Amino acid sequence: MFVAWRDLRFARGRFALMGTVIVLITLLVGLLSGLTAGLARDNTSAVTGLSADHLAFAAPPSGQSASFTGSQLPSGAARIWAARPGVRSAQPVAIDTRNAAAGSRTAAVSEFAVRPNSGLAPVAVDSGSVVLSAGAAKSLGAAAGETIEVAGKRLKVTAVAGHDSYSHTPVVWSALPADAEVTVVALTTDGADLAAGDRAAGTRTLTLAGSLSALPSYQAENGSLQLMRGFLFVISALVIGAFFTVWTIQRSGDIAVLKALGASTPYLLRDALGQAVLMLLAGTLLGTALAAGAGAVVPADVPFVLDPRTTLIPAAVIVALGVLGAALSIRRITAVDPLTALGSAR
Repeated sequence: MFVAWRDLRFARGRFALMGTVIVLITLLVGLLSGLTAGLARDNTSAVTGLSADHLAFAAPPSGQSASFTGSQLPSGAARIWAARPGVRSAQPVAIDTRNAAAGSRTAAVSEFAVRPNSGLAPVAVDSGSVVLSAGAAKSLGAAAGETIEVAGKRLKVTAVAGHDSYSHTPVVWSALPADAEVTVVALTTDGADLAAGDRAAGTRTLTLAGSLSALPSYQAENGSLQLMRGFLFVISALVIGAFFTVWTIQRSGDIAVLKALGASTPYLLRDALGQAVLMLLAGTLLGTALAAGAGAVVPADVPFVLDPRTTLIPAAVIVALGVLGAALSIRRITAVDPLTALGSAR
């Protein structure tokens, strides 16, 4: 690393400029990762938080995919699934977007109607009562013990629990009327034949994670953000690779002198790659720290997730891709011939 350290001291301006670029890319990727995770949570947390491993949707027409908005099942679908071997629990869930009001305040909410004893709601619900998520309680300015109106029905708030949201609206949990049509059946299975159950109940069953594809807004939103994040990763590798390619070309004379003095090609490669790793680590650490600091002070109503998955993992990917780009660029060192390079320098 002797030559690398001298390069870093000699060309401080160039390396500082490149380090700043890495910091900004890391900061942007970190913020975008936190926003992507926050929007995904705001869109799907009520679904991913269900105590189930599969969701059974109404079977869509041929060639179409299952959808929350297009799924409508009779109440008997849950009974059919409950009777299937290997199904430990089959709980119907009706999902609707409603207007809720408390006093002079109104808000759009997603009503998840479940059986009182289903265990799906964060707190047990009864007929005539409702459980509010924290977001719904804040939007309506309501608290436990008060009465709110949901789609024309007056319901008593028994508790405020959880932070569930669905399609970017806060969730309220209510009791499902008997024999009401439902959106999905939440299944807890243990070796059940899902295909046979689908044929018997006229459903299409998806895993809990796979059911997120049934939310069109989630697919479009998450796909766009992930594509942008992917482009940033590619850009970071290209920028770093381009920098070290130009830097290696400019140092051809120095590399030729070192080779003429007996420096081995593996030594020069290690030295150049070590230089790239040092710069990448310094830049990504600073960028990650800035992203974490920015994420810690964002307002509570901004959908942002700050955790190792949205900070450390993107930083590690940037370092890995940056090292790959640098490794591809500095392979020119192996092609430098001392006599040719020194002759052209004269």
